[in-house]
Amino acid sequence: MLPAAGPAMPGLAMPGMPAWSVLDFLMLFAMWAVMMTAMMLPSAAPMILLVAAVNRRRQERASPAVPSGVFAAGYLVVWVAFSALTALAQWKLHQAALLSPRMASTSPILGGLLLLIAGGYQFLPVKAACLSGCRTPMSFLASEWREGRGGALVMGMRHGMLCLGCCWALMTLLFVAGVMNLLWVAAIAGLVLIERVARSGPAIGRLTGIALAGWGVWMVAGPR
Repeated sequence: MLPAAGPAMPGLAMPGMPAWSVLDFLMLFAMWAVMMTAMMLPSAAPMILLVAAVNRRRQERASPAVPSGVFAAGYLVVWVAFSALTALAQWKLHQAALLSPRMASTSPILGGLLLLIAGGYQFLPVKAACLSGCRTPMSFLASEWREGRGGALVMGMRHGMLCLGCCWALMTLLFVAGVMNLLWVAAIAGLVLIERVARSGPAIGRLTGIALAGWGVWMVAGPR
């Protein structure tokens, strides 16, 4: 059974429509961008705080600073771009009548496949590599440090790409229980944070992968 839907976001619970206008798409994109920012900034906080601490030490030595705000902006550029892709995917799913008004999958096959993909991705080497990069801020800065505002922007974008490589499959699960299901959104954001900061994060991620894959099999093969 899918988690109970939480209260809809004011003004964004778009009812089913035969077609969306450009304005509808822009509103959808804005919703995704805000949601991705709210979900991903907490897990990026250790890296952003580390960049800020390095800046303070460099300023004390009169060395050029690398603004942490620019680093964070570079990080968010990646997730804003991802938001555009997910908004486009949602538009196409809406056109195919595969989403409910709360933006949840109406197809057990679609929902099950998303769960299987997300569950299986938890065990792939690319997931492990990206997660390792996200979990070791000092190692990332030691290998990726660049000077100046342009360097800070590039560092932020490279860290954002690592984070995207780690989390994109989990984000597609928003279509399983509904983009408007605030409890589901919070659960995914919490898992992302645990994977990145908890000592047992990778193990918890693999256990979650098993659960997601099992749920996916049940949805695809279960009784209709």
